[in-house]
Amino acid sequence: MASKAGLAGLTKNAAFAHRFDRIRINGLNIGWTATPGEAVTQQTFHDAAPDWLAEASAAQPMGKLGQPDEIADAVVFLLSDRSGVVTGSIIDWDQNVPGAYDQ
Repeated sequence: MASKAGLAGLTKNAAFAHRFDRIRINGLNIGWTATPGEAVTQQTFHDAAPDWLAEASAAQPMGKLGQPDEIADAVVFLLSDRSGVVTGSIIDWDQNVPGAYDQ
């Protein structure tokens, strides 16, 4: 968590420093994502069953893990002129809501 907080601070400070240069700087705080590397990690270090992804997905609020193509779409949006004046933003690409917890 400290490294993510450090990157968030760096992103916001860099965006602040370059806002009058019209350079937009934003960040994605990416959560659990279904990637080939994650499959290797789950099966190698967590003894996950071959159907680990279906089980993990079913346990998530949105019924799936993050998808690389969805993250890529967000990056393309942020790099495009369609993102307008958005700068210094950290997008939590995750199903957990920072600061909110179940009781």
